[in-house]
Amino acid sequence: MKEYTVELGDRSYPIFIGNCLQSEQLQKVIPNREIVIVTNETIAPIYLEQVGEQLSASDRRIGSVVLPDGESYKTLDTVNRIFSYLLKENYSRKVALVALGGGVIGDMTGFAAASYQRGVDFYQVPTTLLSQVDSSVGGKTGVNHPLGKNMIGAFKQPKAVFIDPNTLKTLPQRELAAGFAEVIKHGIIQSPAYFDQLERDYQAILSLDPEVLARVIETSCQIKSSVVAKDETEQGVRAILNFGHTFGHAIETTQGYGVWLHGEAVATGMLMAADLSCRLGLLSASDLDRIKKLLVASGLPTEAPVGMTPQEFRSAMMRDKKVDTGTLRLVLVRAVGDAFVSSEFSDDALEAMLAEFCQS
Repeated sequence: MKEYTVELGDRSYPIFIGNCLQSEQLQKVIPNREIVIVTNETIAPIYLEQVGEQLSASDRRIGSVVLPDGESYKTLDTVNRIFSYLLKENYSRKVALVALGGGVIGDMTGFAAASYQRGVDFYQVPTTLLSQVDSSVGGKTGVNHPLGKNMIGAFKQPKAVFIDPNTLKTLPQRELAAGFAEVIKHGIIQSPAYFDQLERDYQAILSLDPEVLARVIETSCQIKSSVVAKDETEQGVRAILNFGHTFGHAIETTQGYGVWLHGEAVATGMLMAADLSCRLGLLSASDLDRIKKLLVASGLPTEAPVGMTPQEFRSAMMRDKKVDTGTLRLVLVRAVGDAFVSSEFSDDALEAMLAEFCQS
């Protein structure tokens, strides 16, 4: 069992990486006497009973909420099912909500925890690669709206994150590749050495080599938490974690949530942002080529959805959270490992890039 701390002062919390579901780690760390596990219809048959048994004790009350699975259900209506259960069963403000699932479950459970009786304890047990390396760390929670992804939410840090890489054995290959997109992102924005490692080890990672996978999960968590520690509520540097997301969210919103997996949309969005950076003379053609080759080798999409237009991109992008008083801000890169946020870019270059990616 490895342990790493997200340093946020009095909101600091541990990340445990190891056999969390095969040990008594949850029982040891979670002190609450009232616990509600929130999961979905896919995960519940596999892990709900196991987690419930690990948390159970004579002085504890354990409940569960099983939600429908998929990005299309990441809505206020679905979160309301959590509230309805908590209220119907008379759970107090001392209850702990345990998110058992991927990023969608983590985001909705965290949002519910931030809101129920004005805030209750919240723990993450991520079961997908994307949630283990990215969304379970940092405290962003929320739901989608038909007009924009993740536009309704709150910052709510978990009390602890329990990452068990063994859960990835039941993950479909498409979901695994989508999660790897966020791993690639961490190398592009922060660490050239990490990106080099991913170029060498991507096959081992996607084949779930235990040693390589554990190292990658730990490194990504360290990169993400180090950025979050500097800027918890995304007033500045934390925005670099959204590399590729402005374009990616536009794809998800326009195509319909769940048609493209989040990581798939981010993969194409990262290549679009890198391509624009190259057109602006910031990023070398060789670095752009490296990024594209790794995305393609990992089985990730690198072209915009068929039929999606530059105007659809622009319209959706203007509802991005990084838009500042009507000005679009993008995460760009000067080199692999060097990302920054800027509103100072050529509109002609943006239009040319969008036209090229949308020509299919």
